[in-house]
Amino acid sequence: MSGGKPSAKTTTEQVESELAEYIDGMRAWVGCMREAGVDLPDPDAKGNVKIDIPATEWKREPKYLRAQEKCVDKQPSLSDSLEKAQQPEPTKEEKAKRREYATCMQDNGAPDFPDVEEDGYFVDENWDSTTAGAKSASRTCDKSVYGVDHSTVAPKG
Repeated sequence: MSGGKPSAKTTTEQVESELAEYIDGMRAWVGCMREAGVDLPDPDAKGNVKIDIPATEWKREPKYLRAQEKCVDKQPSLSDSLEKAQQPEPTKEEKAKRREYATCMQDNGAPDFPDVEEDGYFVDENWDSTTAGAKSASRTCDKSVYGVDHSTVAPKG
């Protein structure tokens, strides 16, 4: 580490380690589901399991519900850092829009709105989106940066 921030190598190694652990966990969950009578494929390289069972059956049929209940403790949760690592990298244009949006929010009533990191993602910080200033900034910046108008007042005419 240099300057208190992890190096890219350390971060990459951490993500790879988390991914391997997640995939192992998903393999254990799939194994448990198979033992419970539900045939699922092995997880892919990102730990995803393609479930080809219609959602209504998955959520209602006793066979699937029993298996899910039996195996719930085997299914790992996806960490924030792993989820972020699995997202596609933002384009230059997306990074620029995010920086523009962050600056707009900070300049228009939400000074605690997170900055954008070099990788184009917002810094993981809590900010108060419930203040009047934050709500006003959101309306202003959604419209000016992304062209989204949240006004609910229809013009009379």
